[in-house]
Amino acid sequence: MPEIVITEFMDEAAIHASFAGRDVLYDPKLVDDPARLVASLRESRALIVRNRTQVRGALLASAVRLEVVGRLGVGLDNIDVRACETRGIAVYPATGANDLSVAEYVITAALMLLRRAWFATARVAAGEWPRTESMGRELAGKRLGLVGYGAIARVTARMARDLGMSVAAYDPLLSDDHPAWAGALRQALPDLLSTSDVVSLHVPLTDATRNMLDATAIAGMKPGAILINAARGGVVDEAALCASLRAGQLGGAALDVFAREPVDATSGAQFAGVPNLILTPHIAGVTEESNVRVSAVIAEAVARHLDA
Repeated sequence: MPEIVITEFMDEAAIHASFAGRDVLYDPKLVDDPARLVASLRESRALIVRNRTQVRGALLASAVRLEVVGRLGVGLDNIDVRACETRGIAVYPATGANDLSVAEYVITAALMLLRRAWFATARVAAGEWPRTESMGRELAGKRLGLVGYGAIARVTARMARDLGMSVAAYDPLLSDDHPAWAGALRQALPDLLSTSDVVSLHVPLTDATRNMLDATAIAGMKPGAILINAARGGVVDEAALCASLRAGQLGGAALDVFAREPVDATSGAQFAGVPNLILTPHIAGVTEESNVRVSAVIAEAVARHLDA
């Protein structure tokens, strides 16, 4: 039986560098084969996952020798952290390793949605010339509103300021005297939503943040504003967002995360025909470069724990 089980894609160079001489089962197909995954974990000491593997319930119960869980990313909502703590299982997220990737995603989505011309490809290829409809807006001079002002949001804020944006943030958990506030206007959530041209979400999914951007909050956003969610699905009421985009209240939205992942034919039907909407498959924090960084951080952390 393997000592280390890896259920989702990881940089193989990191596996070889940190786990040489160890019995490793690296199979990204395991995430879609729960029975085989449970069987593989019975004697394993370490488990490495991304966001799809649910480390809870029957899976945890079957892993009787499990000592450490490595998360190839930062969010921990797919891991029962409390159950792990109770059993003395260490959990290591890849804090900081994909901050740049997410920040670049947010800025890119904002540029695309404000400018709008990038949505004209099919019409131009068909012989149309929609210049007036494709005339968009510039990013410089706009306000970026960050809901949550942790590490990723601060990198995003720095990029936005370099491009000529002003920055506001809402984060009730960040102390008043934190030095990060020197670069952002601190606002209550309703004020941030009503005055920001681009709103980007940077919060975990908790009872307090579930449907934080519901129909009422979305209605309170600045007309024509852009909404970007590369944080966690469930923070945005997807049906309310689609209705707002169809009505032309918002100027656009980018969703990288969803209440149900992967999106299927049923949950995805609500997005059909919605204008000015970008959908991506939970990839904001995953680039070739960040995959190398994240994999190295987690492989090293897990190896250190097993050697301790």
